[in-house]
Amino acid sequence: MAIGDRVRPRIVVVMGVSGSGKSTLGQTLATALGWDFLEGDDLHPAADIAKMAAGQPLTDDDRRPWLAAISQWMSGETAAGRSGIVTCSALKHSYRDMLRHSMIDHPEADLTFLYLSGSRDRLERRLTTRTDHFMPPGLLDSQLGTLEAPTPGEGIITIEIGPPPNEIAAAALAAIDGKRRPAAAPDQR
Repeated sequence: MAIGDRVRPRIVVVMGVSGSGKSTLGQTLATALGWDFLEGDDLHPAADIAKMAAGQPLTDDDRRPWLAAISQWMSGETAAGRSGIVTCSALKHSYRDMLRHSMIDHPEADLTFLYLSGSRDRLERRLTTRTDHFMPPGLLDSQLGTLEAPTPGEGIITIEIGPPPNEIAAAALAAIDGKRRPAAAPDQR
């Protein structure tokens, strides 16, 4: 690196419905890259966690403060020149736009969305075997109903969750690296 060169801070949002493996992949990527990690669920207000645990889906109004907190973390990371990985369902285009907007004051930073996609059956199997999370399997259909799948114009990288976790992580790392250097990336939607 030449004197005066600066590494661009990067933020990767690992997105998808509950049970898609966001937390596992996010932690794996952060460790592999040596970047900061934020479990987006940790920023949910207690009232929202209680609501979801009771089987009630969140509304847009419920999600707004949570998305604002994630946006604030993203902005803080890039302002400090740090790269990070954050998990966030980012179910709607408007939610993703809110996260993108948090980067507006940091044009030097790079923002990447990785969408973990899987069949309803696979997601349900994962949710029913999970014991350490507040989100009940009964909310899967609500999340799938709310999900606005990424469109080609959004430039979101889609990764299928069928393969073993190490293969998913390898595909994600290749996609992140491919975004740094011009190369073919996995299914760009």
